[in-house]
Formats: sequence, C-alpha cells, structure tokens
Amino acid sequence: MSVDVLKEASFEPDFKGAEICPSPNFGERRNGYTPDALILHYTGMETGQSAQDWLCAPESEVSCHYLVHEDGRIVQMVREADRAWHAGRGTWQGRDDVNSWSIGIEIANAGHPKGLPEFPEIQVDAVLKLGRDICRRHGISQNRVLAHSDIAPGRKVDPGERFPWERLARAGLGQFVAISPVSGGRVLGPEDDGPAVQALQRLLKRYGYNIEVNGVYDGQTQTVVREFQRHFRPLEVSGLADATTCIILRKLLYNSTVIDSSP
Repeated sequence: MSVDVLKEASFEPDFKGAEICPSPNFGERRNGYTPDALILHYTGMETGQSAQDWLCAPESEVSCHYLVHEDGRIVQMVREADRAWHAGRGTWQGRDDVNSWSIGIEIANAGHPKGLPEFPEIQVDAVLKLGRDICRRHGISQNRVLAHSDIAPGRKVDPGERFPWERLARAGLGQFVAISPVSGGRVLGPEDDGPAVQALQRLLKRYGYNIEVNGVYDGQTQTVVREFQRHFRPLEVSGLADATTCIILRKLLYNSTVIDSSP
C-alpha cells in the first residue's frame, strides 16, 4: 500500500489522545457483530517501534486496534468499528471469529522468549485508561476483558503471567479473585478421570473456555487449566487443578469476592 493511500486511510482516533498510524490489515466486522469483548496481547517483539512497523506492514497480515508503547504512548491503527486482525484462531463462550466481536490492544513487551520483562507502570496506567474508556463506550462487561491466551489456549500465552491483572481489576478493568492459597485437598492432573474432572471441565466451559467435557484430564484440559492460571493464578501456572484454582474458578462464576468494576 502506497504512502498516499495510507494517508487517505487516516481517521480520527476513537480514544482521545491516541496517535494515528493506519494499518492496511483490517476488514468489515462479520455477521452483524459489534464489539462486546476486549482482548489484551503482548507484542512479543524487542521494541514497540518494531511491533508498530510490523502491525502496519501489508505483508504481515496482522494488526490491532491499539498499540500501547513502553512509555505509555497509545497508537491507534484500526478504527474500533472495523475488524482488526489481532486474535487469529480462537473461541470464547462457543463463538469463534473473535476478530469480529472484539477490540484488540497490543502491549509492547518482548514476551516469554526474552524472559517476559515487567510491564512499566506508565504503560500499565495507559492500558487502564484506554481499556476503561473502550469498555465504557461499548458496554463491555468486565468478565469479557480477556487475555489472548484465554481465547486461544495452547496456541497463545500472552500477555503472560507477569501482566498485572489484579492491579487492573482493582482500578476498574477486568476481573480477579484475590485469595490466599488453600492447602490440602485433591489435586487433579494427568491420568485422572471421572466426575471430578468432568465437573471441572464443565465449569471451565461455562466460564468461556473452549474445552471438551469428557471426564478425562487429558492434554487439552491441562492446557486450559494452565492458561486459566496464567490469567487468574499467576504464581502457580502448573496446569494442575488444585483446590485454590478450583475456588477461584467458582468465585468467578458465582461473583463471590470477585474484584470487578461492574455496577
């Protein structure tokens, strides 16, 4: 795409204060969908600028609605009304084509290949401000502020276990359950099967994860539990369903002592 065409494709930002860097990698939302979820990613590249260049390159065939740089700068690449190519294959609550019903925020961070660096405070503050504004304008509920790893477990692990989900929830973006670890109790893991495993799978599926309810603690179950922990129990990303993990899942489902900014 030529520079002239990109200039013509410019638009007014949906979020006041965002810089504009139009990406050609977008299309129309399908099936009449409008945004009802917010997906958070990390870029997985060494610098925010390299990520921005890639997300705006036609040959990459990827994009996002927003990129939040390490210094807190917010860049919009695709209008919120349009379908950015940020999520890829994924499913949540039985719906695929995540790109058609979500808004994607990429957060500049080198990711797991570089040891998952801490997210700077100024960057997290910018994500909070942007995310709360998006959720307010689109009526997105806090249980639909999701990690890329939630909608694509086994394929994606971002934004990772060092992303400060609890801090976001306390400040009004997303959900989190803050409890002390519970000792004892049964730990479900590989080679387990039966009613307890089936009940766990049903709860995970009810929450939104794409998981087969077959009563066997197989590879897909271990993967989904691990990604659930990466979001909601980041100090214990084992893929084993201990008592604490199961308590957190139930509290999220039944909204008991959940940090949640919803009215």
